[in-house]
Amino acid sequence: MVQMQRGVRHPDDPEPVESTKLVAARLLAGVAVALSPFIGGAIPALIALMLARQAEADIRASEGFLLGASQLASVRRLSRIALLITAAVILAALLVWVIGLARHAGAPTYGGDVAHSA
Repeated sequence: MVQMQRGVRHPDDPEPVESTKLVAARLLAGVAVALSPFIGGAIPALIALMLARQAEADIRASEGFLLGASQLASVRRLSRIALLITAAVILAALLVWVIGLARHAGAPTYGGDVAHSA
Protein backbone atom coordinates (compact mmCIF):
# COMPACT_ATOMS: atom_id res chain seq x y z
CA MET A 1 0.00 0.00 0.00
CA VAL A 2 1.34 3.43 -0.96
CA GLN A 3 1.26 6.12 1.71
CA MET A 4 0.74 9.66 0.41
CA GLN A 5 1.56 12.92 2.12
CA ARG A 6 -1.19 15.49 2.23
CA GLY A 7 -0.93 17.97 -0.68
CA VAL A 8 1.36 15.81 -2.85
CA ARG A 9 -0.06 14.74 -6.17
CA HIS A 10 -0.22 11.10 -7.04
CA PRO A 11 0.93 10.35 -10.63
CA ASP A 12 -2.52 8.97 -11.49
CA ASP A 13 -4.33 12.13 -10.40
CA PRO A 14 -5.87 14.24 -13.15
CA GLU A 15 -4.41 17.59 -14.11
CA PRO A 16 -5.61 20.66 -12.19
CA VAL A 17 -8.59 22.36 -13.83
CA GLU A 18 -10.44 25.61 -13.34
CA SER A 19 -13.40 25.45 -10.97
CA THR A 20 -16.65 25.17 -12.94
CA LYS A 21 -18.47 27.07 -10.20
CA LEU A 22 -16.05 29.91 -10.72
CA VAL A 23 -16.67 29.86 -14.47
CA ALA A 24 -20.43 30.00 -13.87
CA ALA A 25 -20.02 32.80 -11.31
CA ARG A 26 -17.86 34.81 -13.73
CA LEU A 27 -20.45 34.43 -16.50
CA LEU A 28 -23.32 35.38 -14.17
CA ALA A 29 -21.40 38.41 -12.91
CA GLY A 30 -20.96 39.61 -16.49
CA VAL A 31 -24.66 39.09 -17.23
CA ALA A 32 -25.51 40.91 -14.00
CA VAL A 33 -23.46 43.97 -14.97
CA ALA A 34 -25.06 44.00 -18.43
CA LEU A 35 -28.60 43.76 -17.03
CA SER A 36 -28.16 45.97 -13.97
CA PRO A 37 -29.39 49.21 -15.61
CA PHE A 38 -32.66 47.38 -16.31
CA ILE A 39 -32.95 46.09 -12.70
CA GLY A 40 -32.60 42.53 -14.01
CA GLY A 41 -29.02 42.24 -12.79
CA ALA A 42 -29.77 41.77 -9.10
CA ILE A 43 -30.65 38.08 -9.28
CA PRO A 44 -27.66 36.96 -11.38
CA ALA A 45 -25.39 39.08 -9.15
CA LEU A 46 -26.67 37.39 -6.00
CA ILE A 47 -26.31 33.95 -7.56
CA ALA A 48 -22.78 34.83 -8.70
CA LEU A 49 -21.85 35.86 -5.15
CA MET A 50 -23.19 32.58 -3.77
CA LEU A 51 -21.34 30.55 -6.41
CA ALA A 52 -18.13 32.48 -5.73
CA ARG A 53 -18.37 31.62 -2.05
CA GLN A 54 -18.92 27.93 -2.86
CA ALA A 55 -16.10 27.97 -5.43
CA GLU A 56 -13.74 29.46 -2.87
CA ALA A 57 -14.56 26.66 -0.41
CA ASP A 58 -14.10 24.03 -3.12
CA ILE A 59 -10.78 25.52 -4.27
CA ARG A 60 -9.44 25.58 -0.72
CA ALA A 61 -10.55 21.99 -0.09
CA SER A 62 -9.08 20.70 -3.37
CA GLU A 63 -5.48 21.29 -2.27
CA GLY A 64 -4.42 22.71 -5.60
CA PHE A 65 -6.45 20.50 -7.96
CA LEU A 66 -8.97 23.28 -8.69
CA LEU A 67 -7.69 26.55 -10.12
CA GLY A 68 -9.11 30.06 -10.19
CA ALA A 69 -8.62 31.49 -6.71
CA SER A 70 -7.07 34.62 -8.21
CA GLN A 71 -10.28 35.41 -10.11
CA LEU A 72 -12.60 35.27 -7.10
CA ALA A 73 -12.02 38.92 -6.21
CA SER A 74 -12.95 40.16 -9.69
CA VAL A 75 -16.14 38.06 -9.72
CA ARG A 76 -17.15 39.48 -6.35
CA ARG A 77 -16.30 43.01 -7.48
CA LEU A 78 -18.38 42.72 -10.66
CA SER A 79 -21.32 41.29 -8.73
CA ARG A 80 -21.20 44.08 -6.18
CA ILE A 81 -20.97 46.69 -8.93
CA ALA A 82 -24.06 45.19 -10.56
CA LEU A 83 -25.92 45.32 -7.24
CA LEU A 84 -24.89 48.95 -6.70
CA ILE A 85 -26.03 49.95 -10.21
CA THR A 86 -29.35 48.17 -9.67
CA ALA A 87 -29.82 49.91 -6.31
CA ALA A 88 -29.02 53.29 -7.89
CA VAL A 89 -31.58 52.70 -10.66
CA ILE A 90 -34.25 51.73 -8.12
CA LEU A 91 -33.41 54.76 -5.97
CA ALA A 92 -33.61 57.08 -8.99
CA ALA A 93 -36.99 55.60 -9.99
CA LEU A 94 -38.33 56.10 -6.47
CA LEU A 95 -37.05 59.67 -6.45
CA VAL A 96 -38.78 60.43 -9.77
CA TRP A 97 -41.99 58.87 -8.45
CA VAL A 98 -41.92 60.91 -5.21
CA ILE A 99 -41.20 64.13 -7.10
CA GLY A 100 -44.12 63.34 -9.41
CA LEU A 101 -46.38 62.85 -6.39
CA ALA A 102 -45.17 66.15 -4.91
CA ARG A 103 -45.91 68.05 -8.12
CA HIS A 104 -49.50 66.88 -8.15
CA ALA A 105 -50.06 67.30 -4.40
CA GLY A 106 -51.93 70.61 -4.66
CA ALA A 107 -53.90 69.78 -7.81
CA PRO A 108 -57.60 68.91 -7.55
CA THR A 109 -58.43 65.22 -7.74
CA TYR A 110 -61.52 65.69 -9.90
CA GLY A 111 -61.69 66.30 -13.65
CA GLY A 112 -61.52 69.73 -15.25
CA ASP A 113 -65.23 69.80 -16.17
CA VAL A 114 -66.42 70.14 -12.55
CA ALA A 115 -67.18 73.66 -11.38
CA HIS A 116 -65.99 74.69 -8.01
CA SER A 117 -66.33 77.89 -6.05
CA ALA A 118 -63.39 79.79 -4.77
